Amino acid sequence: MRSFIAIELPEKVKSAISELQQELKKRKADIRWVKPESIHLTLKFLGDTDEKILDRIVEAIKAACGGYGRFNLETKGVGVFPDMRAPRVLWLGISDNDSLTGLQKSIEDGLAKLGFSPEKRRFRPHLTIGRFKSSFGKEGLYDKIEELKDISLGLIEVQSIFLIKSELNPSGAKYTKIAGIDLKK
Repeated sequence: MRSFIAIELPEKVKSAISELQQELKKRKADIRWVKPESIHLTLKFLGDTDEKILDRIVEAIKAACGGYGRFNLETKGVGVFPDMRAPRVLWLGISDNDSLTGLQKSIEDGLAKLGFSPEKRRFRPHLTIGRFKSSFGKEGLYDKIEELKDISLGLIEVQSIFLIKSELNPSGAKYTKIAGIDLKK
């Protein structure tokens, strides 16, 4: 079973992302757009996961979240990974937040004890809103991305962290919540 740990988005932010995507689609770049209802903030991708250890994973997430209360995140700016010369991912950024950074590291450390390899790259919180299928039309996005570098599409109130199952289908990924861990009030 493929799985990951993530923060879900409020409907208001999903709606604003949909509007942003409609605006960006006018640029005719060759992008496969992520459905707004499928967008989430991934804290840790677990990959293929043995269902026998799901309870241990949930306990590790609970332990990692134990020292954290609820907090807010702000969506901030649009950009691409890895760069504009060879873009692969179009993203909506998340402003720096010490609670988010600490929580993500705590989850990473807790899951390392269960044998999940720590991510080698630095955690760069973002929401993937599209994936480039080719470089066709990317030039049409350059000025729009620059124009949107400081855009905010609203706040995300982080109340819970979710363990999510991902099933890949020809029509796109299907996500199912396995467990939710509430942060302290």
